Amino acid sequence: MTAKTPATTTAQRLLKDREEVAERLLQASVRHSFDPERELDWEAPFDEGKWFWPPELLSLYGTPLWRDMSDEQRRLLARTESAALASIGIWFEIVVMQLLLRHIYDKPVTSKHVRYALTEIADECRHSMMFSRFLAKSGTAVYPVSPFIQNVTRIFKSCSNTATSLIFTLLCEEVIDWMQRLTFADDRIQPLVRGVTRIHVIEEARHVRYAKEELRRQMAESGRLERRLTCAVTGELARVFARAFVNPNVYPDCGLDRRTALAQVRASDHRREVLRKGAARLSALLDEVGALDSRGRRVWREAGLL
Repeated sequence: MTAKTPATTTAQRLLKDREEVAERLLQASVRHSFDPERELDWEAPFDEGKWFWPPELLSLYGTPLWRDMSDEQRRLLARTESAALASIGIWFEIVVMQLLLRHIYDKPVTSKHVRYALTEIADECRHSMMFSRFLAKSGTAVYPVSPFIQNVTRIFKSCSNTATSLIFTLLCEEVIDWMQRLTFADDRIQPLVRGVTRIHVIEEARHVRYAKEELRRQMAESGRLERRLTCAVTGELARVFARAFVNPNVYPDCGLDRRTALAQVRASDHRREVLRKGAARLSALLDEVGALDSRGRRVWREAGLL
């Protein structure tokens, strides 16, 4: 009888672990999946006294501009930034769906890992429709990412390796998830916004688990060259995220000077602390799996994520 090599044993263990994680996630999906069309009251009017986003999480909170803004302007900024986040959310979900389809393209179609990926894609479809309906109801403009980000991402989603695809997914999910956990529990916030963020948080928790476990497996199996590539791209993803996370068009739409607002956001210690807290779990994971080198850490600091 031929003895198994250590490499073969490790590969089989990783595949077994992959199926066990997928099985648990599939079971959780059966128990905790939501239809936003039925779960949320889309016909109820907005409450005039409620915020659309926690003021402490707004980009200008604590800046000189914020101190000079009227309460009406601050609430308008909250409404506009919540719409910008919903717009980014749709862009992000569409990219993630394409990355997931690439990931499972050559995987065994009867595996639980593939079945869960298809389940997650269905979740992301519902999330995109939910964000779209919220945007239509909010009465604000739609805030797509810039043409530059759109085209850079077009290349990335076609050429990225699996590890960097997962890191991109986690970067967007973890920061927004941290903010949404503070939002859906906050009774100052519009009931519809709390409902949207609650559904998203519960379902995204599964998506984050799937991505984190697969990233660990991918990094464990990758060679030196692929690890170097992953580290290089991970650093650049921070630049893309920082440029996409707040759409500068929200400021003139709130009666503010775009250049002044952007300068104050970039100089804001409070804003950097919000981003650091949002990215803390991911940055710890990237250190654990060896996906952040010294250059990547410098770029993440410049982007406010470390």
